[in-house]
Amino acid sequence: MGNQVDKLSHLSYAEVPTVDPNGVDTEDGPRIGVSYIFSNDDDELEDGCAVDGTDKDPNQEEKQFDQRDEVECAVYNRDECIYEKSVRSGSCLEVYSPENLLNKCKAGDLVEFVATGQYPHWAVYVGDFQVVHLHRAEVKNSFLTDASQGRRCRIVNDLYKFKALGADMVVQNAMEQVGLKDRELSWRNSECFAAWCRFGKREFKMGGEIRIGKQPYRLKIFMSDKHSHVLEFQSLEDMIMEKRRNDHLGLSDKMIIIMTGCSII
Repeated sequence: MGNQVDKLSHLSYAEVPTVDPNGVDTEDGPRIGVSYIFSNDDDELEDGCAVDGTDKDPNQEEKQFDQRDEVECAVYNRDECIYEKSVRSGSCLEVYSPENLLNKCKAGDLVEFVATGQYPHWAVYVGDFQVVHLHRAEVKNSFLTDASQGRRCRIVNDLYKFKALGADMVVQNAMEQVGLKDRELSWRNSECFAAWCRFGKREFKMGGEIRIGKQPYRLKIFMSDKHSHVLEFQSLEDMIMEKRRNDHLGLSDKMIIIMTGCSII
């Protein structure tokens, strides 16, 4: 899987092997998961471009973020839940304007900027109204209000269940990377970078895990109170890429993909 040259993709979720994290795997041999090893993320977008790469209409009003369309999910490493965002767990967090969030932030906090139809953008709050974030293939130190680009935002310290480093170490991790760009980078997107700063786990880095054997990561997407869809991955990095793609699509488009077997590009 890891040494394939062609970009890997799937046309239908029905074609991807799934399993319930609480169930028993009855199939022999490793499952084939989805790999994003050659894929790009939101940090590759250029100014003035929409998420699909087309030019934005400067007269078109930005869609307001609607939490009702947010995809709820949980991530398991084997049997351990390592990430959860759902109403049932109380982890679907309230969003604020950047100005209001500044009154709630503490150094070392993880901040997520969200907007309908866009990939979420993550940053580390380092104090003095500033964040450090991976943006367009460069680690930058920006004012939080500038980094938001008009999006709503929230503190997301508790989505990942790993033990956090001390606030001083989180800030140090972030500040020491400022200025890195292009081939110097070890993270595929802003979420991987910010999470690495806070938790210090190499699994958030590119190549931090060897993609061999059975996929240990399971992404469980809650479609309703009674229905869910589960995908398996060989690395945390691949799982995050798929989770972010779901965040970008939103729940309504995700339901269309599942029900029709169509792929929305």
